[in-house]
Amino acid sequence: MKKHIKFPLLARIVTAIVLGIATASLMPLWGVRVFATFNALFSQLLQFLIPLIIVGLVTPAIADIGRGAGRLLLITALIAYADTVGAGLLSYLTGTLTFPALIHPGQSIAALEEAEAVKPFFEIGVPPLMDVMAALILAFVAGLGIAYLHKPTLKTVADEFKDIIALTIEAVVLPLLPLYIFGIFLGMAHTGQAWHVVQVFITIIGIIFALHVVLLVLQYCIAGLIVRRNPLRLLATMLPAYFTALGTSSSAATIPVTLRQTLRNGVSEGIAGFTVPLCATIHLSGSALKITACALALMLMQGYPYDPGMFLGFILMLGVMMVAAPGVPGGSIMAALGVLSGMLGFTDSDCALMIALYITMDSFGTACNVTGDGAIALIVDRIAATQKPAHADAA
Repeated sequence: MKKHIKFPLLARIVTAIVLGIATASLMPLWGVRVFATFNALFSQLLQFLIPLIIVGLVTPAIADIGRGAGRLLLITALIAYADTVGAGLLSYLTGTLTFPALIHPGQSIAALEEAEAVKPFFEIGVPPLMDVMAALILAFVAGLGIAYLHKPTLKTVADEFKDIIALTIEAVVLPLLPLYIFGIFLGMAHTGQAWHVVQVFITIIGIIFALHVVLLVLQYCIAGLIVRRNPLRLLATMLPAYFTALGTSSSAATIPVTLRQTLRNGVSEGIAGFTVPLCATIHLSGSALKITACALALMLMQGYPYDPGMFLGFILMLGVMMVAAPGVPGGSIMAALGVLSGMLGFTDSDCALMIALYITMDSFGTACNVTGDGAIALIVDRIAATQKPAHADAA
């Protein structure tokens, strides 16, 4: 019986980028137009799916959180959200200080515009059922309504629709994505501008990796201050979870290791068993950090205007959207596409570059997420311990 060799998505995307650049000089114009036609069709499909992805992923996520809305859950969710937003703000601040010296505005937008000038043979318009903001409002209203009214039938429908969306992402979008990215880089290489984009990619990846390290140290310094323990020792205890996530690129698959290491840091069994699985769903500081940095870098590359107010709103909404991400392959960036296009004005080409950048660093973001879960567990355990005497007195 033959064993099928798995070709990871990261390897496929890197291969697509390399082949797109390498074959540009060999590809005749009609060949470039073939891929331009595919890209035009795929971008229409993506535009159609983005509102459905928002409704399908966000609705059941909000319903799930609302159904178990106890005080401890609310405290954990608020800490996770604050940390995710804080990571985005740290990323934005660092990016505004470092990226302008490394990225020359407007150089790559010419490449993308010229690449898009290679006309497809034909185009088919597939208008979305609703715009991004309508999808967001519908997801919030439906999710909160299901949670508040305890409607099991609607909850089942929302969960099953999420399964359909997750299957569509896994079986259609992600398999075709490398081909789409190949077409993007083929077009850019055809104009001679692709190498500049690759150089910027490498620089951004280095800065984001350094930011992940800084974020983890900050998280454990805060946790160490609250629990009055050595933060570096606490962080060192969580390293097995970090490296497991680095290999699996999955928060869910790393839960057993994260749970074990959290217990070794002295968190009570009940709190660890509650916070670790929950934070694997709602705490994505590493993902928010990556998406914010990549978005800022691409806006600088393409000369798009931006300001702190715009990014503050984007980061606050991104923190909410991240709740819908876990459990779906490429979920974080797929859930963020609607906010990127709706709030920052990203085009289909911008979104494709965002996906390529994000997946290149996917395992590092996941490792940062799950390692940070241990810091939140320490804080929640401390809060729960301070509340115990009050409960005992009341009894």
